[in-house]
Amino acid sequence: MPTFGAGIWHFATYKDRYATDGYGPPVGLLEQIDRAGAVGDLSVVDLNWPFAGFDGTLDDVKAALDKNGLRAIAITPEIYTRDFVKGSFTNPDPAVRKRALALMHDATDVALELGCSYVKLWPGQDGWDYPFQVDYHDIWQLALDGLKELCSAHPEINYVIEYKPREPRVKIIFPSVARTLLGIERIGLPNLGILLDFGHSLYGQETPADAAQLAIDYGRLFAIDVNDNMRGWDDDMVVGSVHLVETFEFFHTLRKNDWQGVWQLDQFPFREDSVQAAKQAIRFLKAVHRALDVLDDTALAAAQAAHDALAAQRLVQNALLTSMAGLEDA
Repeated sequence: MPTFGAGIWHFATYKDRYATDGYGPPVGLLEQIDRAGAVGDLSVVDLNWPFAGFDGTLDDVKAALDKNGLRAIAITPEIYTRDFVKGSFTNPDPAVRKRALALMHDATDVALELGCSYVKLWPGQDGWDYPFQVDYHDIWQLALDGLKELCSAHPEINYVIEYKPREPRVKIIFPSVARTLLGIERIGLPNLGILLDFGHSLYGQETPADAAQLAIDYGRLFAIDVNDNMRGWDDDMVVGSVHLVETFEFFHTLRKNDWQGVWQLDQFPFREDSVQAAKQAIRFLKAVHRALDVLDDTALAAAQAAHDALAAQRLVQNALLTSMAGLEDA
């Protein structure tokens, strides 16, 4: 079986612009870690930095992770909060850009202390909302310069860019696999890659398997997050709940290329039990893994060589749907 992971926010309490008091009582960081441990199949978690509402120490976090048989795979610095409403890398104020980079350097120190594999960068406020609002050349250069400065300072750890087409900005500066790869190749450092969020790829009207193949071909697919959505918004639903076949194709592409990273959940179970949502997602991912073992790759390759969509679909349906049978309920 692959290694399964989750963003620690999966086990938090959510708010939106309607339920401003949240969809449940607040859940502290250590309780979030305990909930992740209760899933049973999770091995790693991605932690936000700073630890919001937490007045303990890093040793307390280490102890909670150890108690639950977990390790931190990544630190995600919060470079998308109110302090950075006009951007982090691309903020028009040099002092704010400096503060954002300081936060990312601090997050890197925490990641190194916890033995993480990478630091995840989601520059959700870097972009624009209106025509003529920004100079596109200038903010692109600011983004590349900031990333290069950060990654050059810490060659001992990897960084990943999680791209997304929009939200909270109308246009985010890293909206697609192609543009993100273009920026990474311009920077030219080996420790900068992509975290491909399956839902962001769907939402951006990409084919996630194609996006993964492109990132792999350039040697830049460092990590993945999986979830699902209705393709019109970043719904962060339980993986496999909508796009079964495209999810299977995504993981088939990873298997075909011998990609060995963590299968990581990035779900927002607003109204569902967070532990059960993770268990159900992993149940589906285990079925995907089983289906990959039984899929007739030789016949599939022949169907693809002939561009025979119906033959390919029959093979995929036989493998995927039969592999769902017999799995224990989450």
